[in-house]
Amino acid sequence: MTDDIARLERENAYLKQRCAQLQGDVTDLSAQVSRLTEQLDHRLARGTTVGPNPLSGGQGA
Repeated sequence: MTDDIARLERENAYLKQRCAQLQGDVTDLSAQVSRLTEQLDHRLARGTTVGPNPLSGGQGA
């Protein structure tokens, strides 16, 4: 019985640590999404057009 309690306490500690790591990951990803959205908004606001694709050989579609 004591072994089960010790195992559950270790598992609980691990899960709490993993949850904290995942929450940090979500925060980081949310910040990155915000940055990328901001960059996209700036490009769209400037009316920046995409240049020709250098791999297409300069031919139109």
